[in-house]
Amino acid sequence: RLSARRLLSLGCPRRQGSGGELSLGGGRRESSGGGGGTRPARPPGAGGTMFTSTGSSGLYKAPLSKGLLIIPSTLSLLLALLFQHYQKFFTYNLQAVKEEFQVWRLISGRTVCLDLKDTFCSSLLIYNFRIFERRYGSRKFSSFLLGSWMLSLLFDLLLVEAVEYSFGLTIHSLPSGFLGPVFALFVPFYCSIPRVQVTQILGQFSITNKTLVYILGLQLLTSGSYIWIIALSGLISGMCYINSMLKVYHVLCVPSSVARIFAWTLEPIFSSTEPSSEGRVGMGATVDIQRQQRMELLDRQLLMSQFAQMRRQRQQQGGLINWNRLFPPLRHRRNANYEYNHQTEHEVLPPAEVSEEQVARLMEMGFSRVDALEALRASNNDLNVATNFLLQH
Repeated sequence: RLSARRLLSLGCPRRQGSGGELSLGGGRRESSGGGGGTRPARPPGAGGTMFTSTGSSGLYKAPLSKGLLIIPSTLSLLLALLFQHYQKFFTYNLQAVKEEFQVWRLISGRTVCLDLKDTFCSSLLIYNFRIFERRYGSRKFSSFLLGSWMLSLLFDLLLVEAVEYSFGLTIHSLPSGFLGPVFALFVPFYCSIPRVQVTQILGQFSITNKTLVYILGLQLLTSGSYIWIIALSGLISGMCYINSMLKVYHVLCVPSSVARIFAWTLEPIFSSTEPSSEGRVGMGATVDIQRQQRMELLDRQLLMSQFAQMRRQRQQQGGLINWNRLFPPLRHRRNANYEYNHQTEHEVLPPAEVSEEQVARLMEMGFSRVDALEALRASNNDLNVATNFLLQH
């Protein structure tokens, strides 16, 4: 078969560009080609980059995501439990904006969730979307959130006017909270993260690495009567920002001076230490690393397609691939074949040396270190076979 690297060399020209900074103050700079200046980096997802959906656990290299998890959630809990009489200042009341010119509600009403269910679901979604901050840098991630927040405000007002004009309804208020950018993040999530099948239900319904995120989004979508307006405006704003319509990412972006101020003041507060149980892996900030990740992704996709074809052939012949027999030590899956051959296999097969680089690759795909070590030992340090087995179990 043709390897992914050969396919990329034939069909994907190498792009010129420089590396990027991961801190909140640096963002990602790209060379302008002629002089020594810089131009704004493209929005997340615009380059077609594909990568795994979780990466390292925790909030390492995601200070902005950590701040969005802590500050709005804390304010939401305080307003719901201790300061209920202040909730009126955080309602997204469009009637008060139109009639009483309370423009400040467009900011306060779109920052803190007053419904704890919305707070919980949006926090889980922000945690899952933290990988965009790791891959693109905090400045570009904050620019996307700022741009989608402002664009979704415009589309909120337009959609409310359209609904009132078309159906004769009167919409006084919309659900409060930082919901527009959360729904906007589903656009790069759908476009840039590949689907990897985890398991199947009843042999027909596939469960992928993206299923839980979509379920959380559906739960958030059904939590209120008019939240579909927020969701629709967020998706439209995300598509506008990703597709560079009217070059909005040139205008709605965080200035480098502001980013440096936040990097000096707030980033040390919200930064997290590197997980001690995980090795150092590339975060895909530069073009070269992203290109290498696309190569590895195509390799995995080719291997998975070959594995699926082999499994279909086995099923047509009336038999299934018995992975538990091939990998008896993994997760202590004991069956008759394993009990019968337990002593013989341990006498014949010595423990294989495990490469830390391959362990780091499996952990970057979302597997735990224990499972990665056991899969590599069981597969005699074969990364492809170990990956296929972990994806299927």
